[in-house]
Amino acid sequence: MRFLRRNTADDAGKAGTAEADDVASGESHARKGYTPSKGKATPKRREAENKRRGPVAPPPRTTREAMRRNRELRKQNPVTKEERREAAKERRERMMAGDERYLLPRDRGPVKAYVRDLVDSRRNVLGLFMPLAILVFVSLLVPVPAIQQYATLVTTVLLIGMVVEGFLNGRRIAKLVRQRFPNETVRGGSIGWYAFVRASQLRRLRMPKPRIKPGDPIP
Repeated sequence: MRFLRRNTADDAGKAGTAEADDVASGESHARKGYTPSKGKATPKRREAENKRRGPVAPPPRTTREAMRRNRELRKQNPVTKEERREAAKERRERMMAGDERYLLPRDRGPVKAYVRDLVDSRRNVLGLFMPLAILVFVSLLVPVPAIQQYATLVTTVLLIGMVVEGFLNGRRIAKLVRQRFPNETVRGGSIGWYAFVRASQLRRLRMPKPRIKPGDPIP
């Protein structure tokens, strides 16, 4: 009888342990699939956009201030076609004047400004590149072999001269830039190519507009 009682107690203990394990496993499964709350409500889309935009400016106190703010907003965000045209014209004028805020990334910085001054201070054979291209096109339209031969010869000689001048000019300008800006990292190939492209353009079509005339000293 004692053995029976002892077995019964053991069975009851085992059953209790199994039930506790089932409850623990159920709680662990519940914890795995349970998503805790954020603790605060999800902000609306308008509130999130306003937070990203920054603080809202205070309302204008006078009519003149409201009109001035309206003009500034319309200048920054032109709406009509005429306003967009005026804004583009103003950007081009400031770019031609050399304003750093409106220049392309390749033209910004004192190094590039100095390179442009070095190129603009001299007359280069590379400046005949575009007229030479027009001459070749016209010579192809003329059905005279002699004219075509002379045009080809002149074109070949000028092209060779342009390549030689561009190479020597690039080395000279890179050397002067290193002397003027010793703390700047100057890449000779990049500076030489920038000077080559600048010199190959007609003077009146260069952008930004030349600040000095040929023969003038460089500031």
